[in-house]
Amino acid sequence: MSSANHTSSVSDASDLITASMYFREVRAFELFVAVAIFVTIRSLRKKKHRGLAVWPVVGMLPSLLLGLRHDMYEWITTVLIKQNGTFKFQGPAFTNLQCVVTADPRNLEHLLKTNFSSFPKGEYFRSILRDLLGEGIFNADDEEWRRQRKAASTEFHSPAFRAMTVDSLVELVHARLLPVLDESYSKNESIDLQDVLLRLTFDNVCMIAFGADPGCLRPGLPEIPFAKAFEDATTATVIRFVTPTAIWKALRFLNLFHERSLKNCLTAVDDFAYKVIGGRKKELLAALDASKSSATDESIIPCSRSDLLTVFMGLKDDQGSAFSDKFLRDICVNFILAGRDTSSVALTWFFWLLSKNPSVEEKIVKEVRGLVKEREILREGKVVDDEKIIFSPEEMKNVPYLQAALSEALRLYPSVPVDHKEVTADQVFPDGTVLKKGTKVIYAMYSMGRMESIWGEDCRKYKPERWLKNGRFSSESAYKFTAFNGGPRLCLGKDFAYYQMKFVAASILYRYRVNVVKKHPVSPKLALTMYMSHGLKVTVERRN
Repeated sequence: MSSANHTSSVSDASDLITASMYFREVRAFELFVAVAIFVTIRSLRKKKHRGLAVWPVVGMLPSLLLGLRHDMYEWITTVLIKQNGTFKFQGPAFTNLQCVVTADPRNLEHLLKTNFSSFPKGEYFRSILRDLLGEGIFNADDEEWRRQRKAASTEFHSPAFRAMTVDSLVELVHARLLPVLDESYSKNESIDLQDVLLRLTFDNVCMIAFGADPGCLRPGLPEIPFAKAFEDATTATVIRFVTPTAIWKALRFLNLFHERSLKNCLTAVDDFAYKVIGGRKKELLAALDASKSSATDESIIPCSRSDLLTVFMGLKDDQGSAFSDKFLRDICVNFILAGRDTSSVALTWFFWLLSKNPSVEEKIVKEVRGLVKEREILREGKVVDDEKIIFSPEEMKNVPYLQAALSEALRLYPSVPVDHKEVTADQVFPDGTVLKKGTKVIYAMYSMGRMESIWGEDCRKYKPERWLKNGRFSSESAYKFTAFNGGPRLCLGKDFAYYQMKFVAASILYRYRVNVVKKHPVSPKLALTMYMSHGLKVTVERRN
């Protein structure tokens, strides 16, 4: 009996231990669930006040990752609308993903104009883009930026430069763009209009910046190594904005993943740039040797060219020395980035919007035909050959509805959807948002076009008429319509960009109807500029 009782006691004790362990595990699980529920409720409660759920350690990162899976710009817009135009994004403590995001015109005027000196690009932004843009104007701050801005501004307003931009655009549109469209029509084939327009603006801006023609829009649309490398470099650079700084710098050091791709692309970009710079120096030295006998000042390099590269080669730095090849490379690459993407991307969205709004297209065509009719009146009824019609800069000043339609496209789909600043001293935005020194500020131009508080209840409607008063084009405040930035950094090429877009649009629409291929997917791509993710497949048909 004693042996049996002992065995029973041992068994009971074992059961008690097992039961005790079970209940402890249950309690631990219940405690874990309780804590998880508490954290979730607490995080979600913060969503009411902060716009997004704030989780321990990772902050708002989960919401950001969900936004990246779909349409990032619409996700930001939704949050901004709920937060009355401004919210603070709190990322993981170990990252640089801490910033204030705003779409309030009052705040934009504060940072772009009123307190401009307190809101530079900042080292965070500059370090990300330095490998691509170097110390060029769009990545420079303070005195370096002012020096480049002054030199570029003087050139942009010179008669020779304006004549060169007009001549190069006429050549590209009539000798290359229209023949490409005509070939597409003849063969009844679809084309990627975004790709064609990017090729057009790339050739054009390379002529303006480098005085060199890469020939992207030649027959057959060949792949140009420099153009491909430049595009891939911008795409790889964007990845840095959503990658913790320490990680992308480590990947760059180890030459891995997208950083390896970026390095290879930049090598191709640099090879092209330095080749052009070297060739131009030889031209200028040859011109100098030929004119030494008659020149009164041998330090002045004689040259009839008006491209930016040649202009900056003729200037001196603060120490009186010629600019380095690296600096000249940075200057040209910066202007290529700005001039290539902005106009072509805007035109791509413009033609897509026209396909959804045929009544707008009809009004534009009527306006453009009016220019041709005016020519016939001036020529006493003599009909002008459509193939020979080249719209003049003066005529492009008399198309208010076309300019309104382009501006409306830029309002809804700005070429640069978001931009970045950094605070150098404690500030308070007009809407009451407190900014500490070092805070990164992102202003969302895409979202601004979709704010009822700015544009009214019909803000998402494509409505060119909102830009017209008594039949004349009426511009808006640069802090309400920020497609061309504002304040001291207002886009130098704004007038040329409008002329380029109007000239291209008028030349195409006068001759062709552009039809978007049915069921073609259209969505914005996460990039420095607002590309369409899948391009824009279209067919064209001749107008009567």
